[in-house]
Amino acid sequence: MSDFMDGMSRRSVRANGIRINAWTGGDGPALLLLHGYPQTGQMWRKMTPALMGQFSVVCPDLRGYGDSDKPRDGFDKRTMARDIAELMRELGHEHYMVVGHDRGARVAHRLALDHADAVKRLVVLDIVPTHTVFRDTGKELAAAYWHWFFFQAPDLPEIMIQNSAEPFLRTMFRALTWRSNAIEEPMFREYLRAFTLPGTIRCGLEDYRAAATRDIADDEADMDKKISCPVYAIWGEFGKMHTLFDVVQTWREKAGDVRGNPLPCGHFIPEEAPEELLAAILPFLAEGK
Repeated sequence: MSDFMDGMSRRSVRANGIRINAWTGGDGPALLLLHGYPQTGQMWRKMTPALMGQFSVVCPDLRGYGDSDKPRDGFDKRTMARDIAELMRELGHEHYMVVGHDRGARVAHRLALDHADAVKRLVVLDIVPTHTVFRDTGKELAAAYWHWFFFQAPDLPEIMIQNSAEPFLRTMFRALTWRSNAIEEPMFREYLRAFTLPGTIRCGLEDYRAAATRDIADDEADMDKKISCPVYAIWGEFGKMHTLFDVVQTWREKAGDVRGNPLPCGHFIPEEAPEELLAAILPFLAEGK
């Protein structure tokens, strides 16, 4: 494993019955950073040096990703949120702010609903709520989100991706990145290492499958439940969100206090536009200290 998390300590923590790999560092109020697909906690590497000067930063690998455990089940966001809530308690953090990207932002959404007393502020990067995606699926969204639907098929995606892991990963990054070279080759090799660990491909697919089954059911049961903390939604101006959704309005359906804006990048905001993202979120996070 190559470690790009300068100044952070790597540790293994038992939480919710599984082992979670996490990087920790810094001092101050707790700040939790949750990665997306197909990445790991190291996607925050360009931002953590600045954040550790103001916060106690925690960057875990989600269940099934990176060097965390690869169980057979538990990929609904309620279970994944419980993983993270227990991780933070094990690390001594009862209250914290959360920044989530992609799949990690979906875990963060559920975390803010189910563990509202713990989450003080929420930043969601380049997503709209899961229920909104399925509710509003039309031909443009289906084409843009092709992988959401391909991943629902049993067995076939595992076979095809396993047999072409490197070209699949390169294609995903190239298709969703606007700023070229945002993911350097050494970091890509580390992502590929983590992606090809036994179980990772299956677990990532189960994450998406849970979105269309358990997560939808949980979301529909909680349609009247609002996120109680302030929410900041940020998305890539040159990504798919910008043309498909009124992103801020989708989050105003889910929370009472929402602000938001795009940044000049594609989907992988923390790697494509780390300085712009820091400038956007630091004042918002400071309000929660």
